[in-house]
Amino acid sequence: MPKQVSNVASDDYLTAIYRIHHDEGQDVIAVRLADRLGITPPSVAGMLKRLLRDRLVQLDAKKVIHLTPAGQQRAESMVRRHRLAECLITQVLGVPWWRAFEEAHLLEHGISDVTEPHLFETLGRPTRSPFGYPIPGPGAPAHLSMTTLADVPEAQTVEIDRVFEEDEELLRFFDAEGIRPGGTVTVESVAPYRGTVTLSVDGRQVVMGTQVARRIWVAEDGRKTRKPASRRDD
Repeated sequence: MPKQVSNVASDDYLTAIYRIHHDEGQDVIAVRLADRLGITPPSVAGMLKRLLRDRLVQLDAKKVIHLTPAGQQRAESMVRRHRLAECLITQVLGVPWWRAFEEAHLLEHGISDVTEPHLFETLGRPTRSPFGYPIPGPGAPAHLSMTTLADVPEAQTVEIDRVFEEDEELLRFFDAEGIRPGGTVTVESVAPYRGTVTLSVDGRQVVMGTQVARRIWVAEDGRKTRKPASRRDD
């Protein structure tokens, strides 16, 4: 029989470490991890002791947290299930795109080793989540672009590779403005002292803060990474 998941808290830590480092290219330190998970630094310290004991993470001389091979394998397994759940929620169940991350978080621990490969096949073997993130497993890219819209100079047109998936209100803004993985945008102007970036999206102007622009990753050198994903009208 499939085993009931009993390590939800540690899995959440491992996947957060994976996302911060692998998906966003940042060093994972305790304060950053606490901020991402919305918990106190002492709580993070307690869980890190447990993860260190179980040899799922290790700390380097600068106190940067790294996944061990065992921790990486476990994190990739949970991230894979989460992103398959996002595909199921949006493509099959028709749940609005901007709700998918939170809803998938509720489902990911209920997907067993038995169910996961069947779900993968039923969904047509997807390689990307609805937010543009690669699904760990066969076909996943070895390299991710770490270039964000905040790095793009004026008058350049770029393809959106992926968008930050963990902020529902931010996703609602992206959804309303038509900012989706696979779409293209043109940077019309950058106002660093005002902290804004003005884009052209489908012939419309969209103004956003630089911090928001840093939550949108683009294909490197303007290369097309894939066809725009088909979407269901929400």
